This record gives sequence, C-alpha cells and structure tokens, in this order.
Amino acid sequence: MRSPETPSTAGSSAGPAGPARLAGSAQPDEHDEPVGSAASGRVRRFSRGERWVHRVTALLMGVCVVTAACLYVPQLAELVGRRALVVVVHEWSGLLLPVPVLVGLASRAFRADLRLLNRFGPHDRVWLRSALRRDARPESRPAGKFNAGQKTYAAWIAGATLVMLGTGLMMWFTHLTPLVWRTSATFVHDWLALTIGIVLAGHIGMALADPEARKGMRTGWVSREWAKRGHSHWRP
Repeated sequence: MRSPETPSTAGSSAGPAGPARLAGSAQPDEHDEPVGSAASGRVRRFSRGERWVHRVTALLMGVCVVTAACLYVPQLAELVGRRALVVVVHEWSGLLLPVPVLVGLASRAFRADLRLLNRFGPHDRVWLRSALRRDARPESRPAGKFNAGQKTYAAWIAGATLVMLGTGLMMWFTHLTPLVWRTSATFVHDWLALTIGIVLAGHIGMALADPEARKGMRTGWVSREWAKRGHSHWRP
C-alpha cells in the first residue's frame, strides 16, 4: 500500500504556481515546499470549499441526530411535538447528507484530501499502536496531513452514512421491500444511529480539546508549530 506522503498524491501545496495554489485550487502534495506566511508562522490546511463541505455536512448530520432523538426519546417527543414534521425534516436531512460531499468533488483540493484520507502508510500503523497504548507523545504518533485516527473516523462515518441512507430509504418507501427487509433495516438503522451519536460526541470532544485544529477548520490556516508537532510527515 502506498504511503500518503508520496509525491504522486498531489494537492494544495506550494510551488512556482504561487497564488493559485494558496487559494486551494491545486492539489496538496506533502513533499512540495512549504507554503504559507513565513512571517506569521501559518500554513494553509483547508481551502474554502473544503470548509464549506464540512460545515454543511455537520449541519445536516446535526439535524439528523437531533430529529432522531426527538423521534425516539419520549420526553423529547412530548416536548417538541409535531411528530409528522420532525419525520419529514429527518428524512430530507438524511437524504441530502451525501450532497455536500458530491458537490465538493468539484474541488481539486477536496479530491486530493480524500485521496490522502484513503491511504494508510507505515507511520499510520505506528500511530494506531501508540494510540492503543495511550502514548500521547507527539514523537510516538507520526502523521501526515491526517493522522490514522482521522483516517479511520472518516472511513467509518462515510460507510455508516451510506448504511443509514440505504436502511432509511427502505423504511421510507415501504412498498419497495418485503417486511423482513424493513424489519432488519429498522434494527440496523436504530442501533447504528445510536453508535453514530456516540462517535460524533467523541469527535466533537476531541475537536473541543484542540483549539488550533478548530481554527484550521474555521479559517483554513494553522500554525506551523502545530503542524510540525502533530503532523510531522506533512509538508504543507
């Protein structure tokens, strides 16, 4: 398996092309020369398009989780009421959930980051072993632009979203599948929804514990020192 730090994974890094690459229009290559503001010690982490994909996806996912809670927790159901409206909002927010990612594929920077997320290298296995040992030292957790935990989360949540979409459609359009399929789909949908809620809570908790990572998702820029400390194999 090819490491994500090979030159072939091109992306939004620097080079002679300058301004166009700074704007996130080029694909990131973790072996290109660093780009950013040398004076301020900042480096570019995400393009504007990538940040909007994350924001819209997070909004739709949040609506799905909140409406699901209102449908399944009796106390919330009584408090909110309007069950038919909640069902419609839940169905359409779930149906629209893949749309931001599909639209984001028009961005070269987004496609390049997807390639990085989809590749595990030897250093990712080192990162995972250190995480299992709860060794939090930066030098024991080498990472490229995305660490192994982020790659694992991205793969899992993408797969879970597709399963939720498929099972949700079977529950929505009841005439398309036999009863045993719908019963099984309901079981999988409900328990996977609970699991997603727990995983999302962990994701949000880790984000709250890392202000610089949140700044990178909010503004697109992070400090060079943060990048070197937590993503030593990344050459932004």
